[in-house]
Amino acid sequence: MGANRQLRLSIGQCSDKGRKEVNQDFHGIYLAQEPQLGAKGVAIALADGISSSQVSQVAAESAVKTFLEDYYCTSDAWSVRKSGEHVLSAINSWLHAQTQQSQHRYDRDRGYVCTFSGIVVKSTTAHLFHIGDARIHRLRSGALEQLTEDHRVWVSAGQSYLARALGMDRRVDVDYRAVPLIAGDLLLLATDGVCEFMDAATIAAALDNSSDLDAAARRIVDIVFERGCQDNLTLQLVRIDELPSPEANEIYRQVTELRCPPLLEARQKFEGYQIVRQIKGSSRSHIFLAVDEESGERVVIKIPATDMQGNPAALERFMLEEWIARRIDSPHVLKPCSQTRRRNFLYVVTEHIEGQTLAQWMVDNPRPDLATVRALVEQIARGLQAFHRLEMIHQDLKPENIMLDGSGTVKIIDFGAVRVAGIEEVESPIAQINLLGTEQYAAPEYFLGE
Repeated sequence: MGANRQLRLSIGQCSDKGRKEVNQDFHGIYLAQEPQLGAKGVAIALADGISSSQVSQVAAESAVKTFLEDYYCTSDAWSVRKSGEHVLSAINSWLHAQTQQSQHRYDRDRGYVCTFSGIVVKSTTAHLFHIGDARIHRLRSGALEQLTEDHRVWVSAGQSYLARALGMDRRVDVDYRAVPLIAGDLLLLATDGVCEFMDAATIAAALDNSSDLDAAARRIVDIVFERGCQDNLTLQLVRIDELPSPEANEIYRQVTELRCPPLLEARQKFEGYQIVRQIKGSSRSHIFLAVDEESGERVVIKIPATDMQGNPAALERFMLEEWIARRIDSPHVLKPCSQTRRRNFLYVVTEHIEGQTLAQWMVDNPRPDLATVRALVEQIARGLQAFHRLEMIHQDLKPENIMLDGSGTVKIIDFGAVRVAGIEEVESPIAQINLLGTEQYAAPEYFLGE
């Protein structure tokens, strides 16, 4: 049994508006399958919109959905902590920007603000991300332990205010904690309304009366409501049924410590791909045309250049490209290919575009008509809007980084210089790199230090 043990969880959830007219809570879970399960784990999250705002339920829903989607878009080479903190920083920047663009830009108590508590269970560890006054508890051997700190300031016995939350400020400080697990642990995520009236005896009684964790969560919420809770009520239960064996843990460790691949050559087999030829090479990366041996699909593989292997900042930037590609869904932006096999090296796989760069098209078409130019510019603008909607700036838009396929569709490529709002505040060697794009195409503000 030892060598074959894998991570197994049982999960129950319940959310109710309680005595309020609107439920401003939101919760969710992403049950990853292999190879994502080994590389990224299982993610659980809940958010509670502030009651003073009429749009905070939108903030709560956006925070949970985006975290559960974007966390799995981050590089497999990133740690859980790095992935979670980058994603939450980006979410915070987006929520804050929505408030700044609304009629409530001078009153954050009416803006897109919510608390957030999330867990990523990976291997034998629970990785906790927390900001606000919801709570994460662990029930072990009948003892209930609070694992998070309430970010609430009390000014008197009966008056307090929320000190930290997503969207409250331009920058965010998210608590992180790694908690070792044992089989039988029960993790609980609960909004503040539930926490006020919940205790170990209530939880144990609900679990004894039902083997169904959804039913147990419902029972606890009903009891909390009966005890007089005036707030929305949301509760998630995560029971650790089985943890991976030590052998599996070693595999998980290897997955998250991806090495730079060797320089590839034509006709070489690499990670389930057949290398066809090199498309482009530079001091930063090498790009190859390849064929997926399983699907027969033509793809493009991008690997770090050999010179980058001793440059942590450059490797961080390379890993960021994969997350950026996975976040964007636009017909005018290069698409990544889904990974169905476990990776042993650091690389990015994207669709192959049959066509030419805008730079080459301009050489072939030196005097295009106005209607054609307008059509191209419109498509480029749509691609850029896809970046801007997610608070991202391409920063290296030039004819060489714009492709036209055989049908005339424009696609923006190369995400090596993309700026993601919020990422610069996360401690990272990326900050060591100043101008990421091409100087000739950079905005004048770069050279003015703005």
